[in-house]
Amino acid sequence: MFTINRPPTTPGEILEEEFLKPLGLTQKQLANHISCDVKVINRIINSKTSVTAEMAVKLASAFNTLPQFWLNAQQALDIYKAYKHIRTVPEPIVKTS
Repeated sequence: MFTINRPPTTPGEILEEEFLKPLGLTQKQLANHISCDVKVINRIINSKTSVTAEMAVKLASAFNTLPQFWLNAQQALDIYKAYKHIRTVPEPIVKTS
């Protein structure tokens, strides 16, 4: 069975620690640059909201990354949360040899 040993780094933590801080940008500056409300950026950084496909495109454009980078980080977090939420994960129906 697949297990996850530690929580993945959140998209918000990546955004803040790998992009905003090193570039000396504020949440407000980023929000203005990508035409969104600063509350949205703050909620992503504080893991109160997920990175959507639309936001992934905006972040990718702003930071010269791929949208998949942001969506993969979000998906890793979502899967981790799902494993923690589900009490029992069913065994495989088909066994591999």
